[in-house]
Order: sequence, then structure tokens, then C-alpha cells
Amino acid sequence: MEEKQRAEVRIEVTDGAAIPTEKDRGLLSAWRIAFFGSIALVIGLCIYKPHPYLDILEFVPDGIRVTFEVTIISIILSFFVGMLTGLGRISKNRGINLIASTYIEVIRGIPLLVQLFYIYYAVGSFTRIPPFFAAILAMTICYGAYMGEVFRAGIESIDPGQTEAAMSLGFNKRQTMFYVILPQAMRTILPPVGNEFIALLKDTSLVSIIAVADLLRRGREYATSTFNYFETFTMVALIYLIITLLLSKFVSIMEKKMTPYE
Repeated sequence: MEEKQRAEVRIEVTDGAAIPTEKDRGLLSAWRIAFFGSIALVIGLCIYKPHPYLDILEFVPDGIRVTFEVTIISIILSFFVGMLTGLGRISKNRGINLIASTYIEVIRGIPLLVQLFYIYYAVGSFTRIPPFFAAILAMTICYGAYMGEVFRAGIESIDPGQTEAAMSLGFNKRQTMFYVILPQAMRTILPPVGNEFIALLKDTSLVSIIAVADLLRRGREYATSTFNYFETFTMVALIYLIITLLLSKFVSIMEKKMTPYE
């Protein structure tokens, strides 16, 4: 019974998209309506009015690629930063705990846009940082702090008896953490990590401010050259929506695969 209850532990976050599950039929139905409705709307707009909707769709693919590059690199780096920060948060070493806790408090207290400006412009006044790398650095630092709390909560959700059992088998603290605790914690942290991935992808729209040619910036370039602002940002919004809905479904599938059979 305790194992069953432990497997059902979830860490809810609100920054990212909702993850559709079979247990929540309303949300699953809403996901289908939003996803297939968005695709149908994009196709319909391109057929009904190819200029400018089809032109926009042909103009932004390189921006979509840049958006995914920034997102994927940043989420991988922030995952490891978050894991180290989460381990630091539960460390019994007061110095390490203080450093990790201070990092989380400071970074989470500063808006991401300010961090982007600080790294690109303020730090850039001393040493030139290319826009693409400045974007990845800011995203990693910002989301590493949020991921740190996700890891901390996931690790602390594991029954202390697991640690005691591993130690009784001769595992040291490091082996216990990496071979016993973290693999179990991954099941718990997958939904919030997936949510952070989706939230990060949406926040990449901010990197257009520092001249990174992502989806939003490419849309802005098209809009300013054609003055088709309504059509351009309608298409950009639909593309973002389709991508985030696809990712939320992917996270839902991964979560289901990692959930132990009851």
C-alpha cells in the first residue's frame, strides 16, 4: 500500500503547460480539440489565403530550428545544473547548502528578461558574448534554479527507508544517491521537468530581444517588412501552440511509461 501511494506522488507546477492524462478526461479532450483545431486552422488559413499565411509558414522554419536549438541545449544544461543544485540543497555540508540555496533565491528573484539583458549587455560590456550563447547561458542559469527545487522535492519524496536499506547492503552515501534514490526520484520529477521544458521553449521568445533569430524574431521581421502584423502573429501563436501541445503529449507518454504497473 505504501509503495502504491509513493508511486502516485506528483509534483505540480504551474509555469508550463498542462500535461494531458487518461485520468483527466476533460484535459485530454481539451488537448485534442486544441491540437487538431490548431492544425486545421493553419491548413485552412494557408488554403483560404496563401498570401500571406503560406508565405509566413515558408518564412519561419529557420526560426523554429533556432528555437529548438536554444531550448534543447538549455534544458540539457539546466537539468545537470538543477541536479547539482538539488543535491546541494539537501547536503548536510552547510557551505554547499548555503551556496545552492543562495543561488536559487537570487536567480528566482530576478526576471528572465533582466538576466538576458544583464548577460548580453552588462557582462557583454567587458567581454563580447554572441547572442546565441548569451541566450543559452541565461536560460541555463535561470531554469537551473527552478530545476534545483524540482530535484530537491523529488529526492525528498523518496521513503527514507530506501536509504536505510541501501546502506544496510553496503552502499555508501554516493552510491545510495545515484543508484537507488535518483532513479526512483526520476519518476516523480518527470512531469515537472517536462513542464519546465515546455515553459523554457515558450520563454525562448524573449531571446529575440537580443537578436537571436528565433521563431518570434523571424515573425517580427516578416511583419515589419510586409505590415501584416495580425496574420503574422496569428500564425506564430498557432505554431507555438502546436509545438507546446506536442511536447505536453510527449511528456504524458513518457510519464506513463515510467509509471510502474499497479
